[in-house]
Amino acid sequence: MISRLTGALLRALLVVLMVATPSALLPGTPVDTVEIVVLVALVGALFTLIEYNSHYPSLVEFREAPPFNRVRFLSLFACVLLLSLIARGQSYPTTLTDMFSVIGHQVGLWIDFPYSPVRLVVLMMPEHSSPALIEKVRTAAGLSYLISILSLCAFVVILRLRHWPARLGGFNVWVNLPTFDPTGRGDVVERLRRDAQINLILGFLLPFVIPALVKLSSELLNPVSLENPHTLIWTMTAWAFLPASLFMRGIAMNRVAQMISNQRRAYAEARGEDTFAPA
Repeated sequence: MISRLTGALLRALLVVLMVATPSALLPGTPVDTVEIVVLVALVGALFTLIEYNSHYPSLVEFREAPPFNRVRFLSLFACVLLLSLIARGQSYPTTLTDMFSVIGHQVGLWIDFPYSPVRLVVLMMPEHSSPALIEKVRTAAGLSYLISILSLCAFVVILRLRHWPARLGGFNVWVNLPTFDPTGRGDVVERLRRDAQINLILGFLLPFVIPALVKLSSELLNPVSLENPHTLIWTMTAWAFLPASLFMRGIAMNRVAQMISNQRRAYAEARGEDTFAPA
C-alpha cells in the first residue's frame, strides 16, 4: 500500500514538473498562462495519483506492464524540455541551448524533403509567416521528430531484450487494457492484432494528416499562431508524440497477442502429450 502510494506520488510530481517546464524556463510568461498551466498540472497530477494508487483499472493502459508508459513519458518530457530550452536560448543563449538548436536545425534540414512530415509542417504555416518563424518551426519539428523516432527505437529494443510481456510472469488484460473487452465477439488474438494494425496505420499517417488538417481548418477558422513559444512547444510535441505513442501501442498489443497465441499453442501441445501418453 505504501509503495503504491509512493510511486503514485512520484509520478504525479513528474507530471507537474513536465507541464510546468515551459513556463519555468521561458522568460516573460504571462500571468494568465501561468494560471492555466497550474490548473492543468494539478488536474494531471490528481488524475495520475488516483490512477496509479488504485487497484482497479480506469483509463491508463499498460499500467502494470512497464516499460510502456515509462518510455512514453520520458519521450514526452524530453520533447517538452528540449523545445523549451531552445525557446529559452533565443533570449538567453547558452552552450546547451545552442547545441540543441543546431541539432534540431540540422535534422529539420535533413528530413525537409518533398512530402516529408517536416515539409508538411512547414507548408501548413500561413503565407505571411516570416522566415525566422518558419525556421523556428522547422527546428522544433526536426528535434521533436528525432526524439519520437529515437524513443520508438528504444522501445522496440527494450521489449526485445526484456522479452516483454512474457517476462512479467502474467499479463492482466483487465488492468493493462481497460478499454479492451476480452469477452466481446471474435477471437481475442485476432481482435488484438486488428487493433494493433489500426494503431500502426494511424501512427504512420498522423504526421502527414495533422498538418493537412491544420492547413484546411486555418482556411475556415483563425489559423493557429505558432509565434507564441508555448503554443509552438506543445503543438510540435503533440504532433510528434501522438504518432509515436500509437506506434508503441500497436507494437505492444501485437506482442500481447503473440504471447496469448504462444500460450494457447503450448497448452494444446501439453494436452496432446497427456492424451497420447503411454499407460
